[in-house]
Amino acid sequence: MSTRTETAVDSRPVRANEWIAGAAGGFLGSILFGLIMQYVMPAPLLEVVIPAMYGIEGPALAAGWALHQFHGVVLGLAYVAIVQLEPFRSPARRIGGSVALGIGYGVLTTLVLAVLVMPIWLSTVGFAAAPPFPNVAIPGTVVSLIGHIVYAIPVAVAYAFVAEN
Repeated sequence: MSTRTETAVDSRPVRANEWIAGAAGGFLGSILFGLIMQYVMPAPLLEVVIPAMYGIEGPALAAGWALHQFHGVVLGLAYVAIVQLEPFRSPARRIGGSVALGIGYGVLTTLVLAVLVMPIWLSTVGFAAAPPFPNVAIPGTVVSLIGHIVYAIPVAVAYAFVAEN
C-alpha cells in the first residue's frame, strides 16, 4: 500500500504588468534613494563611486545617476522574481505584507550589495578609495540601510498593486 501526498502549487507565469511594476517601482525607489545618496550621504558616492564600479572616472554625476537607476530597475525585477517563491508569494500581493517584504528586501540589499559586494567590486576594478571588506561603518551603513529600505518599499508596493490576490 502506498501513500501519496500531492501539494497544489500556483504555477502561473508572472504577468507582464508585474514585471513592469517591479521595474517602475525600482526606478521610483532609486530616485528616492539617489536623493538620499546625493544630499545626505557623504560625497562623492553618486558622482564618483558608482561610476567607478564601471571604470568611469569621476566626477560624473549624470553617469552615477544613470547607473544607479539601472541598478534600481534590475533589483526591482529581482524582487518580482524572489516573491514568486513561497512563503513570499501571498504577502507580496497585499499592501501590508508588501511593506514588510520591502523592508526585508532593503535590509537584504544593504547586507549583500553595500556591505559585501560593493567593496569587492570596487577593489577588483582598482578604485583607490574602495571601502574595507566588509563595508560596515557607522553612520554610513545605517544611512545606506535607510536608503535601501526607502528604495525597496516602492518596489514592493508597486508589485502588490498589480499582482493578483
